[in-house]
Amino acid sequence: MSDKILIKGGRIIDPSHKRDEVADLLIEAGVISGISPSIAQPEGTFRTIDARGLLVVPGLIDLHTHLRVPGFEYKETIASATAAAASGGFTTVCCMPNTNPVNDNQAVTELILERAAAEGLVHVLPVGAITKGSQGKELAEMAELVSAGCVAVSDDGLPVMNSEIMRLAMTYATIFDIPVIDHCEDLNLTADGVIFEGKVSTDLGLRGIPSSSETVMVARDIELAELTGARVHLAHISTAGSVQLIREAKKRGISVTAETCPHYFTLTDEALRGYDSNAKMKPPLASSKDMEAILAGLADGTIEVIATDHAPHASEEKEQELDCAPFGIIGLETALPLSLKLVETGVLSLSDVIEKLTSGPAKVIGQKIGRLGIGDRADITLIDPDVEWTVKASDMKSLSKNSPFIGWTMKGRASTVIVSGKVLEGLYDGGKLR
Repeated sequence: MSDKILIKGGRIIDPSHKRDEVADLLIEAGVISGISPSIAQPEGTFRTIDARGLLVVPGLIDLHTHLRVPGFEYKETIASATAAAASGGFTTVCCMPNTNPVNDNQAVTELILERAAAEGLVHVLPVGAITKGSQGKELAEMAELVSAGCVAVSDDGLPVMNSEIMRLAMTYATIFDIPVIDHCEDLNLTADGVIFEGKVSTDLGLRGIPSSSETVMVARDIELAELTGARVHLAHISTAGSVQLIREAKKRGISVTAETCPHYFTLTDEALRGYDSNAKMKPPLASSKDMEAILAGLADGTIEVIATDHAPHASEEKEQELDCAPFGIIGLETALPLSLKLVETGVLSLSDVIEKLTSGPAKVIGQKIGRLGIGDRADITLIDPDVEWTVKASDMKSLSKNSPFIGWTMKGRASTVIVSGKVLEGLYDGGKLR
């Protein structure tokens, strides 16, 4: 295999360098060695990729993936999850710690990294737990987690209800200059709710989850971020109230960043009228007013990251009645086209969408990735923005198929993915990715 790859004639979009031009890009020994309107064929053995009509962008980064390893391999494996990531155009995923055992110590972090090195197709960056066992009672050994390779801490899947514990976590996180990623939910307000509290929940006779379950914790985290000076990243934002609180916090100069997910700017709670458990997630799909606020937050920069919250569940789990089915949907393979839809509808520019999927998340975790500069690691995604395709469960690389978008026609797809200078083959040929 050649260690030289010449990508010819693509539209290179790199928001981190404010680059948007048709040019050639040369990769040598796994790094980017040249970008120019025209690059001559290199000496020796090389591979040429014709990128005319394609977008050439930094490899996409997902801040919020559930690999389910260790402990829940019947839902997903590192091999299947990273194949799904590559299929969706992602070259880096950050994996959440709600595993079994919880990633709250060096041994579990090292296990994840060892398995990722052995069977992963893309880069895996672990996120360690804030508290031991994610039980919200005692801080995990943050120094140990960071030294083992964690890029952030979070109890995602569970909120840290104790505000003093969260204050301590933020204080310690400033020592290591890592973000605290919080799942904003007040469990007392959520109680045994199933879907968003509103007209749909009333019509369906289902227990509702009020929007305040998210917003009160967003407000708390903002106050604690201001108190401690910590970098706080708010996960899967879904409500209008949260967007407004974050917008105001940014104006006050507080170090808070936020992500939302494609399902929150594509679907509302109306998707639950058919009792489809694949549309059951937490936070729940909210109202059209909330979706409009999410779109406005993306447009004005209040929300700087689009993440997937890829949460695989086995079919027998999701096929239960809506009350009993677990929360969560998969999203690695549909995030890109759903995000590109924002360009078509005029919400964001193409460069803005790419930024929220690349340099935006890279900045949150303080990693020098998500960019196409000379000397940068060659993590690159080529996108065909015009191709139309249908989401089919049988084509998905993810082990689980719990997506509300199965059967949808999508526009735009990753056509080639390059990880550390290696072209991944077999994205859509029905074979195993390699």
